[in-house]
Parts: sequence; C-alpha cells; structure tokens
Amino acid sequence: MRAATTAVTFDSDGVALLGVLHLPEGEGPHPVAVLCHGFPGNERNFDLAQSLRRAGYAALVFHYRGSWGVGGNWSWANALDDVARVLRAVREEAFAAAHRLDPGRLAVFGHSFGGFAALMTAAGDPGVAATVSVSGFDFGTVTRRLDPAGRRAYVAAFDADLLPLRGTSGEALVGEMEAAGERWSLAALAPSFAGRPVLLIGTGLDPVTPAEVHHRPLVSAFAAARLQHHEWPTDHALSDRRAELADTVRDFLDRAIGGRAPVPEGASGGLAEGV
Repeated sequence: MRAATTAVTFDSDGVALLGVLHLPEGEGPHPVAVLCHGFPGNERNFDLAQSLRRAGYAALVFHYRGSWGVGGNWSWANALDDVARVLRAVREEAFAAAHRLDPGRLAVFGHSFGGFAALMTAAGDPGVAATVSVSGFDFGTVTRRLDPAGRRAYVAAFDADLLPLRGTSGEALVGEMEAAGERWSLAALAPSFAGRPVLLIGTGLDPVTPAEVHHRPLVSAFAAARLQHHEWPTDHALSDRRAELADTVRDFLDRAIGGRAPVPEGASGGLAEGV
C-alpha cells in the first residue's frame, strides 16, 4: 500500500479535534507517534512527522480544542484532556484497523507545553510505550518560583500569543497554573516512568524553558527510567538543530518501539507527499 496523508478528527468532550495522519507505505501494522505541539502552536513539528513516516512510523499531528480554528475553548486542562483522548483514540480497534496502526507500539512526542502534556499523559497511561519531551515546560517548577513580577511577565507573555486561540486570557492561564500547583510538577511523575523509555531534550539557549530550570532537574528525577537525554545549545524551537532532532527522535523510537529501514525520498511508495 502507498503512503498517504490523511485528515482525521477525534471527538474530545463534544469538540472535533483536527489532525493530519502521515501514513507510511506498506501493509503494516505500523508503530504510531502522536506529536503534541506547544503554546500557541506556531511550531507544529511537521518536519518530524515526515521524517518518522520515512522511517516507517505513522505520525499524527493534531490541534487542541480552542486552537487554530478548532472549536471549544483553550485551557491547559482541556489540552491535557485532548491529548489523553487522542492517545486512546488511535488505539481503538476501528481506527487502528482503518489506518494500519499497531496499538501496541504507541509513542507520544511533545514540544514545550506539548512536552509537559506528553509526560503528564503518558504517566497515567501505561499503554504509551515511549515518551519524548523536547524543551518541556514544567508548570510545577514555574509556579513554585512565581513572584509578583514573574507573574505579571507570564500574563503579558501569554496575552501576546492568543491570536490563534479562543476562550482564554493570560490571567486565566496563569491562574490555572497556580491552582494546579504541585499537581503539575513533572519531577513528581518520575515513579510512573521507572523502567519505561523516555527521551528528554533540553535547550541551552532558551529563555522560555531554560535548561537549568526545566531540563536538568528532570534528568536527575528520571534516573530510574530507561532514559536518554541531551542538552543542546539552541533556541526554544531548536531552529538550527531540526535535522539532528529528527534523527535523535527516530533513533530513540527505533530502539523503544521499532520502525523499519528508512525509505529514501522519491522512492516507490510516494513518501514525499506534502502536508
């Protein structure tokens, strides 16, 4: 069977979440990686989806409710619920059969807020076979350190990014963080990942998720996981490390859940389809 790029939807609390499933060639069933974008979602990691497809993975990119034209209202908690719903949905028998997916080989990848969401969701879902967090934003750590000046800065920063989102405000988002407090501390999740494959990538030139605050403490906390970790001197979006990021994520997933030998772009099967 040929590769395909397929629009899909998922119901989450009555809202249709929009996604794009990048399917590799072959009969399958294929391992599947769900890619979770950050806040507000300017970087959606379609380059990683294409790289993973070439390596034999089905790669799903989707939008949370209240973002980028999807109905409903944006909130951190709603997005967490959306990730959990999508991870369940791709393993449902009918969906997996229709798209040649292997529900037993499921990975979740996230960047920034998506990294937080990937770890939070996988911690409570042992059916997730591998977890990747890149420039992950640790809400618990931020809230613990929040002083009045820092709070005002976060409100202003969130307000500046609301154009592709609906139903929220910087004040509401900071208030939600404060209400969650230590429940959203990533280091506290470590016991749930003991013996499980985890990849953590920190960004050393990053004012959004500085590695000394968001990455290094998590590396120490996750020592009991089957942990691979890196800290690269790059910005929050890994703008000058995208090829290295794709290779690192693919190699990690190959060891954790197994894809297949990469197929060159333009080879039989149409792997170079656009998004």
